[in-house]
Amino acid sequence: MDNIYITAEHELLRDQVLRFIAREVEPHAAQWEEDGCVPREVLRKMGQAGLLGLVYEGEYGGGDADALTNLVFAEALSQSTFGGFIITVLVHTDMASPHLFHAGNAGQKAKYMPGITAGETITAVGISEPGAGSDVAGMRTSARRDGEEWVINGTKMFITNGVHANLYFVAAKTGTARHDMSMFIVEKGTPGFTVGRALKKTGWLSSDTAELVFDNVRIPAGNLLGEEGKGFYSVMKNFQTERIALGAMAIGHCTQALQMTLDYVRQRQAFGATLWDKQTIRHRIAMLDAKTRAARQFMYHCAWAVTQGRDIVQEVSMLKALTGELVNEVLQTCQQFHGGMGFIRETAIERLWRDSRVLGIGGGATEVMLEEVAKRYR
Repeated sequence: MDNIYITAEHELLRDQVLRFIAREVEPHAAQWEEDGCVPREVLRKMGQAGLLGLVYEGEYGGGDADALTNLVFAEALSQSTFGGFIITVLVHTDMASPHLFHAGNAGQKAKYMPGITAGETITAVGISEPGAGSDVAGMRTSARRDGEEWVINGTKMFITNGVHANLYFVAAKTGTARHDMSMFIVEKGTPGFTVGRALKKTGWLSSDTAELVFDNVRIPAGNLLGEEGKGFYSVMKNFQTERIALGAMAIGHCTQALQMTLDYVRQRQAFGATLWDKQTIRHRIAMLDAKTRAARQFMYHCAWAVTQGRDIVQEVSMLKALTGELVNEVLQTCQQFHGGMGFIRETAIERLWRDSRVLGIGGGATEVMLEEVAKRYR
């Protein structure tokens, strides 16, 4: 089906990303799953190819592109069968570094952005805590001003790229009001800042995920990112980019799984015929494909609305809730249709099934997203 939002230039970008995945990712990423990390050399190659800063300013090595172009990239990236690789990149491009892009001053951008777009400086964002995930305002990490420095104390949890990132954008409370928080730039190696532990996960095995500990971490006053006390609103703004990217990841998993399953049931013999000859299987695949295509069109419409400067918090929250649930419906069904092979660790369908589960949790749990939708009804 034609997508009215896609241009010839978008198709060239998609082809470039798919070629990169076929050459640099799929043949090697099984080992990355064992290692628990995507090699930084691969990310540098992406930076050299101009793929890590599409929406950022050209003066810093970016592509000056819009949200639709960025979505094309995210969706193409999500054609990989390794969710850990996908999320490693998307956290860097769509969840962490946008904090610098949106709120950074000229000096901060000049210092850090060239390394970010080149893949030399990999980023992470520290928002979630042991007792504060989707409830961002419930965080307890604090920062206090001490002369020409800020002193940060607290713990962050479930931080993607947390083990091996070079640069962290960290949210901390800077006042007593519920929404009084600020964002800070913290470099790896800053005294008092440590990786508490690497976290073992059910899926996204090639993504390094960490608990971060801040014990009287002193950073220069100039490392405040944006306005003091306005970090909550910065986080909320960046969530829109993040949730569209996670929607793209979910849709990518759906399209991959449906194609794999279609290929499998057409050749798998059972009871004297192929599985494709069973009406219930044909109809189930057809319905899931219909839902995926409809969600994809909604996703592109959301990205287009961003380019028009529209306030689409409600729509993006709908998209995140919809795709987070849909991907689990699709993957569970596709795994079921693979039978015993769907439960074997070496198969792509089993990996996608594991990796898809977190998409209804991370970046805003489905229940939280639906509340964001509901409270905006008039």
